[in-house]
Amino acid sequence: MNAAPKSLVRRPSWPTSTSRPVVTPLQPSVVYASQDPDALDTQYDEGSGFTYAREGHPNASVLAQKIDSLEGISGGIITGSGMSAIGAVFLGVLQSGDHVIGADQLYGRTLRMMADDLPKFGVETTLADPTDANAIAAAIQPNTKMIVIEVVSNPTIRIADMVGISKICKDSGILLMIDNTFTTPRGYQPFDHGADIVVHSVTKLLAGHSDATLGYVAAKDAKLMEKINIANVTWGLTPSPFDCWLAERGLQSFELRYDRAEATAIKISVALAGLPGITRVLHPSLPDHPDHNRAVQVLGNRSGNMMSFEVAGGRKAANALTNAAPDLPFAPTLGDVGTTLSHPASSSHRALTQEERAALGMSEGFFRVSVGLEDSALLIAELSEAIAASQKA
Repeated sequence: MNAAPKSLVRRPSWPTSTSRPVVTPLQPSVVYASQDPDALDTQYDEGSGFTYAREGHPNASVLAQKIDSLEGISGGIITGSGMSAIGAVFLGVLQSGDHVIGADQLYGRTLRMMADDLPKFGVETTLADPTDANAIAAAIQPNTKMIVIEVVSNPTIRIADMVGISKICKDSGILLMIDNTFTTPRGYQPFDHGADIVVHSVTKLLAGHSDATLGYVAAKDAKLMEKINIANVTWGLTPSPFDCWLAERGLQSFELRYDRAEATAIKISVALAGLPGITRVLHPSLPDHPDHNRAVQVLGNRSGNMMSFEVAGGRKAANALTNAAPDLPFAPTLGDVGTTLSHPASSSHRALTQEERAALGMSEGFFRVSVGLEDSALLIAELSEAIAASQKA
């Protein structure tokens, strides 16, 4: 009766079992205990096991391995967001005096990082038209280290000249980084077409449910990947185990979701193209898309779930359109199971001047649509009614 009580703060060993869980366990532990200093030395020297969550944890490893398999690579890592994946590349690979060429229609925050942040570290940047390989070539300087491209541009759905750009990088020894968020591994395999580095906002189509914020980065060269991972760990771009667990669950339905949304996007694009008040519809499947032939060359029979359209009437029409579609979330995101509307002028590209947006093809009446899993007839009806309301305004 006088035995010392067991401490409730002491954690018992994890239960063992001859069977295994069917669902990936969630492991939120920040730290992992080792047997002794020699064992810890061995872990660090061999890069085996887990020590501290900032340096890696089981849920991140499981998710990374699954995305690796989609991209046909090994050794990729998960980061806290898509932008942190891009940041890890820049921090790990670039140094003062380097020069980076970016597509002039990259995601707005990537553009801001290139315009405002990289110059603070002594890195020069230039933006060029990714649909014209000659424009990319003309921007090359003796100190050019990297070219950053989205195969399908955000939000104008233009198709980069990947054949020409890949050849330029190969011939000149310049690193090619592809943001594969829009196209996904289902639509395009960057490492098969000359990419050295691939990044994703896992938050979007891969996770697919708007409940996890994550990024992914992989490099073809192991030494380059090590530099990126060191930057990821040092700068604390750590992913949440819970978000990794959610994303891994979402990834299980990714291929089904992608195919369904892509097929629906094609139907919507055709239906909207003939409506009064529509000045243009952009989807790679449309014959009148400015890069349709290149889309066939680059993407084959894939065209993706992302589309854009423009209505006449400017901001007043844009406000009327979103107000007339209350069941379509007006939100600066993409890749959800449900369809979402985005207005670049007030969200992703709001930092640009009106003139700069106009030069890129984004007016106040320009919308991006991330097509989800709803029935195509329902989406066509809702968007048609909203567009009609925009013109009455």
